[in-house]
Amino acid sequence: MSDNGHKYSFDTLALHAGQRPDLATGARAVPIYASTSFCFDDSEHAASLFNMERAGHVYSRISN
Repeated sequence: MSDNGHKYSFDTLALHAGQRPDLATGARAVPIYASTSFCFDDSEHAASLFNMERAGHVYSRISN
């Protein structure tokens, strides 16, 4: 957050600390991706993700 002389409350600082506006859009917050499914390289890749043998996204409620 830029220092314009304003004293931000603890709540504001806790919520926005370390964030920088997106250079392309000027958006303050990280975007929310409304995705519930993901692509896999092949069936072995999918199986290793679903078995939690490697890191990656398989379902939004689990890891996204």
